[in-house]
Amino acid sequence: MPMVTVSISPLQAAGIRAAVDTGAYASSSEVVREALRMWDAARKRGEICDVPRAANDPDGAVKSSQCVADMFADYEAEAGRHN
Repeated sequence: MPMVTVSISPLQAAGIRAAVDTGAYASSSEVVREALRMWDAARKRGEICDVPRAANDPDGAVKSSQCVADMFADYEAEAGRHN
C-alpha cells in the first residue's frame, strides 16, 4: 500500500489514538482510511465542494456545498467546545 505523510493537529492525533484505544479501530491507518472513504462519499454526493470545479462554476451551483477546510474548522470548533 502506498505510504503518505501528513500533518494533523494534536487534537486530531488524540482523536485517532482514542478511536484505536477504545477498540473502535485496529490501527490509526484504519481510522484515516475510514475518514477518507467518508470524505470521498460526501464529495461524490456533492456535500463537499470541489474547489477547482467551484472556481469555474458560473452559476454558483457548487458554492452551496461545504469545503473540506470548512468541515475541519467546524469539527475543531465543536471539539473545542467539549474540552
